[in-house]
Amino acid sequence: MRLGIFGGTFDPVHVGHLILAGEALDQLALDKLHWLLTPDPPHKPDRAITPIPARIDMLQAAIQGNPKFELSRLDIDRPPPHYAVDSLRLYHQRLPQAELIYLMGGDSLGDLPDWHQPRQFIAACDELGVMRRPGDQVDLSGLEKTLPGIREKVRFVDAPLLEISSSIIRARIAAGRHYRYYLPAAVCEIIQTRGLYR
Repeated sequence: MRLGIFGGTFDPVHVGHLILAGEALDQLALDKLHWLLTPDPPHKPDRAITPIPARIDMLQAAIQGNPKFELSRLDIDRPPPHYAVDSLRLYHQRLPQAELIYLMGGDSLGDLPDWHQPRQFIAACDELGVMRRPGDQVDLSGLEKTLPGIREKVRFVDAPLLEISSSIIRARIAAGRHYRYYLPAAVCEIIQTRGLYR
């Protein structure tokens, strides 16, 4: 099984995430894609994050109806810190036959040398699905010097240029601005009903 792993805080999950996930499924020929919801990301210690139950509900609402999408509770059900390398090790233990394709943006690929145990992370991935935007410049040669073996694992996924981010959506909601069409309808309804991000 070719299993895609899409990690993030998803605060909130939006149409950009869904489009990228759909493109990864298609272009990387994935059998399934796990949305690995990170409760408390170690690299965002000072940011206020929406409580995990609300993010679980929003993510489940966004991906329902697609049998290839699944919410992973791997990080939700274990104590912090939640480093990607540890998540991959646990995936290997639980699904030893699966090919693990970790999905990330081009910006994250550039930051990879600063991740926790980046060489071990690269070793734990069968492939890295890098979702690049038009005009992205990724210096694979430079990364290969720092993280040997990365070049052969990178698979680029072309995605439409969407200037949508969770932080922009949170700011728009807080400012009382339009945000409805940045989100799946079911996610928008949860945000409105619970008064999130105001």
